[in-house]
Amino acid sequence: MDAGLFTANNVWMMVCTGLVFFMHLGFSFLEIGLTRQKNTVNILFKNVFIICVGLLLYYVGGFNLMYPGFEDGDFGFLKFAGVGIGAPENGMTPEYADGGYTWWTDFLFQGMFAATAATIVSGAVAERIKLGSFMLFTIVYVGLVYPIVGSWQWGGGFLSSLEFGEAEGFYDFAGSTLVHSVGGWGALIAIYLLGARIGKFGEDGKPKAIPGHNLPLTAAGVLILWLGWFGFNGGSVLSADPELTSLVLVTTSLAAAAGGVSAFITSLLAYKNYDLTMFLNGILGGLVGITAGADQMSPNEAVIIGLLAGIIIVAGVALIDKLKLDDPVGAVAVHLICGIWGTLAVGIFGQMAGFDQFIVQLAGVGAAATFCSITGFIILFAIKKVAGLRVSEQEELEGLDINEHGMDAYADFRMNQH
Repeated sequence: MDAGLFTANNVWMMVCTGLVFFMHLGFSFLEIGLTRQKNTVNILFKNVFIICVGLLLYYVGGFNLMYPGFEDGDFGFLKFAGVGIGAPENGMTPEYADGGYTWWTDFLFQGMFAATAATIVSGAVAERIKLGSFMLFTIVYVGLVYPIVGSWQWGGGFLSSLEFGEAEGFYDFAGSTLVHSVGGWGALIAIYLLGARIGKFGEDGKPKAIPGHNLPLTAAGVLILWLGWFGFNGGSVLSADPELTSLVLVTTSLAAAAGGVSAFITSLLAYKNYDLTMFLNGILGGLVGITAGADQMSPNEAVIIGLLAGIIIVAGVALIDKLKLDDPVGAVAVHLICGIWGTLAVGIFGQMAGFDQFIVQLAGVGAAATFCSITGFIILFAIKKVAGLRVSEQEELEGLDINEHGMDAYADFRMNQH
């Protein structure tokens, strides 16, 4: 490969790596804005823990577990040393990725994705989970479950070669299922086992609003996430190809914009108010929805996918409430339900549209759902029995910041919120 193109590919992917890393600040702002002041330190601690431990876990074993060498029989996960064993000399062997970029670039870019699954869970379980229990869950889920599911597709596993009729292989460009739904299934199981926050559902069973303490931070978080998605999807081109990269950024932005507009209009028609949180989650729903097929869709199709994702967000949030599940940030509706939608959309729209491809996409969704739900339940149920999942009623009422961390996020403006 031409040295200039090799360098351009690496530079672009490293820029995208930085953008995906920046998304963790967006997730942090989103989560603390939509929850109460008394739990801010706890949420920030969890998100910093996730990125630090997630990257280390991906180094220790996750990278090799995700790319085990199914095709050549070199089951790299047996090496158990991340990039430390079996890496090409200097990470620049031309054979790696057809000489498109270095081994080290790929490791770091993919490592940024690894922690996202647990970050999705963090928001859903906010304000009532024990910190130690959450950290233990993160270690197992990010260290094992995420890379195993990723290996089925991106590592050359059975989903990548799944055939039905004329369809050849499951398709998930940047992770509507392999990243977002993996986190979404974990979040769904977690909120089921945890139960709702005190005061979320009244004696009549109807959901009660528990307002977040800082909507400006929430808005900032969503806009940071939108920016980070340029790296999330743009970097998944795995090259600096100008035409394909430009298309991906266009479809990503259009789906986000359409998702936001659709969600606020749907919410307005349903609830007769201009709900900022629905608007913001609609943007995220559009982003998750386009992620599976951002490189396959035309701009018009991206808008349609986003518009439908916005409707799905409003319906999904209502469904979660009806099931008496408590998701403070709407993570299940955004990442799980819109992740499923985006994955199936590959079989409905774009270059791969067709009944056969839709069935393959559905099979991929089912495989991830089964594995993540079962493993997530086993992990969380075991933790619940051994260490417990939920803080005491008194700790929840007083706030996790004081009880888990011994500090306030806003020490000069402490408010006793219950």
